[in-house]
Amino acid sequence: MVGLGQIALNSAPVFGGLVLGIAAGQFRGPDYRQLIKQDMDLLDRLPPEDTGRRAELQRTIDARIDDLVDATDRNRALRKAAVSYQGNWRDVVLLLCAVLFTIVWWDVSHSRSNWLPMFVLLVLLSVLAAVYAFRWGAARRRFVRSRAARRQIGRTGFLMLVCGRRQVM
Repeated sequence: MVGLGQIALNSAPVFGGLVLGIAAGQFRGPDYRQLIKQDMDLLDRLPPEDTGRRAELQRTIDARIDDLVDATDRNRALRKAAVSYQGNWRDVVLLLCAVLFTIVWWDVSHSRSNWLPMFVLLVLLSVLAAVYAFRWGAARRRFVRSRAARRQIGRTGFLMLVCGRRQVM
């Protein structure tokens, strides 16, 4: 039987990838609003006679403002695409591949030093893929039910949902 220290040592690549992913998610770019504020403060401090520097600084401020507007538009489009994602057959294929790879990993020699951490990781990834694949199906069912309820409200007037039962008043 492999010791606990050996398992911890062999799971280092898995945890290293996890830490790298967390670090990548925490990375933030420069704060453009603060930079624009500092540049505008500097622009106010420059003497009016120094038109060359003032014009160049104003140009950089305008460029940063344009970058900020572009980034906001891009983020809005990405957010809209993420929210409107309905899921499709690729989610189920990903789940199938994760489960099959977990089954294949089960057949690998259990005496390998990194077998257990990788198996645990594969099981967790399979569960995550299952949640992701079946979550959209449940969301679609709720959407269809709520759309049907809205149509019912439009036809009959008031509709109350009490304890999961529909009561028309």
